[in-house]
Amino acid sequence: MFQIRQANSTDLNKIYALYKKVATETTGLARSGDEIIVDYVQNFMENSSNTGIELVVDNPANSNQIIAEIHCYKLIPRTFSHVLSELTIAVDPDHQGQGIGRMIFTHLLDFITNSRPDVLRVELISREFNLKAISFYESIGFTREGKFEKRIRSNENEFEADIPMAWFNPNFKTLK
Repeated sequence: MFQIRQANSTDLNKIYALYKKVATETTGLARSGDEIIVDYVQNFMENSSNTGIELVVDNPANSNQIIAEIHCYKLIPRTFSHVLSELTIAVDPDHQGQGIGRMIFTHLLDFITNSRPDVLRVELISREFNLKAISFYESIGFTREGKFEKRIRSNENEFEADIPMAWFNPNFKTLK
């Protein structure tokens, strides 16, 4: 049975290992394996801890391994204080297809719905060619909001679009 929990600072090396593996073995992340460095992981962990949410799933067969992670956090300008952005999910390639991504994503959105009335909008960006991911995001309530043409450079002569998507918290309350 998979358990979801909030990430903590002691998870840094395990999350780093997960991101390194996902970036090396799949095309699900915008960064390649050599772009996954400890500072990058530490930065999103700190931002998520300070203003957002970060959840992980430990490997039930190996307590030294995290097999899924999702995070998002608020951007700095106050004008975006109702938005969680930079949403990223990583699922270990050896554990994909088991419903772990849906489980952790659903948990995140349920947590926001029930515990974060300050958040109206959760946003993410998906590569245009990743139709499976876009379909998945739509199935859990995200809507497409446009297209950033030729935003991703695949190699010297190929470009693809990014698809911005958003989900809205039905329990948002304007803070006074």
